[in-house]
Amino acid sequence: MRLMTTPFKLIMISAMYENGGNTTHRFLDGHPQLYVYPFESQLGTKLVRDYMETVFPQKYRWPVFELDAAPEKDYFAIIDEECKVRLRTPQSSKFRDTPMQLDDEERKKRFLAHMKGKERKRGTIMEAFFRATFEAWKDYKQPSQPAAYVGYSPIFVVDTGKYLADLSGGILLHIIRNPWSAYADTKKRAVPLSLEHYLTGWCLCQAAALYWKEKDPQRVHVLRFEDIIQGPEKVIGEFLSKVGLQSAPTLAKATWNSQPLNTVYPWGTIRTPTPEANKATAQELSPEERDEVTRRAGPWLKVLGYDHFWD
Repeated sequence: MRLMTTPFKLIMISAMYENGGNTTHRFLDGHPQLYVYPFESQLGTKLVRDYMETVFPQKYRWPVFELDAAPEKDYFAIIDEECKVRLRTPQSSKFRDTPMQLDDEERKKRFLAHMKGKERKRGTIMEAFFRATFEAWKDYKQPSQPAAYVGYSPIFVVDTGKYLADLSGGILLHIIRNPWSAYADTKKRAVPLSLEHYLTGWCLCQAAALYWKEKDPQRVHVLRFEDIIQGPEKVIGEFLSKVGLQSAPTLAKATWNSQPLNTVYPWGTIRTPTPEANKATAQELSPEERDEVTRRAGPWLKVLGYDHFWD
């Protein structure tokens, strides 16, 4: 069994729900230097229990593993809902029509091979998980100049400190979107969050992002969705150059396994990532909702450059 042994560099994308994380993830797909995870890489486990548990789901958090467990148990502890449902019960997956030759048992075998003889540290477990995924994915279009891996987990920014401490090659890219469009899109979910719940999470994510960007600017980067959709190749390319990678024409188009997507859905609620669609989405809110979002976002609107959004 041939295993990947190149230095492990992981770029984790973070974003509050409907803030453009899935869209940015799809723009990075197909890049000649990147192994890009197929869906949300929901790395959390049921053992994530802390003061943020009532605000954010465990599946989106940096994982916690049992001290006395073994690698096989670690593998199944990782929630990874979107990918595991697609692989093990494809008829139940919203991605069931997405071609994908990846057997989860084969991925587990490769994960265990990577963990053999290694200490069960959280960073080591995560490295084995990402490497095993791309080794077992048979119809994946491999990058021609592989240099890094990319994952995406919503609200991941709240665990930035643990992530950076566990992975020396870890980089975080946080995406921010104006709260009016973001809330309007989250209302389209089957079970949407209340405005209060949503804006509480939105504010917490931006506070964490700006704190860590100031604390560790070499490893933590923040982009606005509005800037990305004006010119994804330029904006994302500039971010990549800051972390030692290169820009590429592939960044201009959202893709799945290097195949162009006409719409980002079902990867996320955002279907058409354009400035016009973004503004139109915000205008779907009632005047009362718009005012309440403005009050709850408060000073963050000026800090993040959204104080003139409606001008």
